[in-house]
Amino acid sequence: MDRVSTALIASSIESINRVGPCASKVTLEKIEDVREARRKIIIDRAKEILHKWTIESMPSVDEVFKEVSETLKLGKVEKYGPEELPAGPGLESAKEIIVVEGRADIINLMRCGLLNTVALEGAKVPEAIKTLCKEKEATALLDGDRGGDLILKELQQVTDVKFIARAPRGKEVEELNCKEIFDALEAKVPILEQYKPAKKERPKAELPKEVVETIKTLEGTLEAVLLNDKLEQMERLPVNQLAEKLQQAEAVDTVVFDGIITQRIVDIASEKNIKRIIASRLSDAVKPSLTVQLVTFPDVAEG
Repeated sequence: MDRVSTALIASSIESINRVGPCASKVTLEKIEDVREARRKIIIDRAKEILHKWTIESMPSVDEVFKEVSETLKLGKVEKYGPEELPAGPGLESAKEIIVVEGRADIINLMRCGLLNTVALEGAKVPEAIKTLCKEKEATALLDGDRGGDLILKELQQVTDVKFIARAPRGKEVEELNCKEIFDALEAKVPILEQYKPAKKERPKAELPKEVVETIKTLEGTLEAVLLNDKLEQMERLPVNQLAEKLQQAEAVDTVVFDGIITQRIVDIASEKNIKRIIASRLSDAVKPSLTVQLVTFPDVAEG
C-alpha cells in the first residue's frame, strides 16, 4: 500500500473503542516500512561481504613485490642449434625473428622486450641461421660500421633474410637504447637482390668516377650522399631523412643513396632541378622523368 492508505487504516484502528464487551483504547506508537528495514539489512550485509572479499583477494606486500619483480626479469640467453648460438627465449615460437651479430646484442634487445632473437657470433653465417631464415621471416639488425657492411653482404649471398635494419652509422646494436632499437627496426627495408643473378640484361650507365666511388662507399649502409655540380660531397645522411633534406637543400646536382627511388623522391628532384639520382633500387611505381636521370647500382658500368 501507499502511505496515504496506510495512514487511513492506522487512524481507523485508533478510533476503535471497544473490543467485544470490553472498553478499549488503541494508540499508534510507530509505523515501520518493512521494505525499508529489509533494504537496510541487505545493504549492511553487502558492505560486510565486500569488505571481507577485499581483504581476502588483496595480495600481500610480498606477493605484489614478487609479481613486479617477475616483470623485470630478462630471462636467460639460451643456446640454439648445433652451433649453440646465443638466442632469446622466444626464438623458436616466433614467426618473425631478428638476427644480430653477437651475444651482447641479444642481451640488449631482451632488455627492450625483444625475445625472438638469434646471434651470428662471427662473420661466417652458421647453418642454423640459414635454416631459420628459410622457415621464418627474418630481419637482420646489424651494427652501423664496416663489420656490419661485410656481414650484410654475406647474409645477402647465403640466406633468405627478408629485411635489413641498421644501427646509426658508427654505433653498435649493443649500445643502443630501446628507442634507437625500435626506430632502427621501424626503418627496416627489404634486403637487396644485388648478389642474385639478374633476370635480364639492362644497358649500363656511364657515370663520372666520383659518383662510382661514392656508390662503393654507400652499399649496405642505408645512407645518402648529396653532390654539387662539381661532384663534391655536400652532405651525408640517413636515407629516412633524405626526402625532407632535399626539400630544403639548394644547388644539389646528384643524389646517391642506398635505398629505393620512389615517386616522391623523383618529384622533389624535379622541383629542385636535380639532374641525377642513383640508388640501389627503383620502385616499379615510378614514372620515367624527362629532367632527372634515374640509375640503379646494378646498372652502373664498372670504370
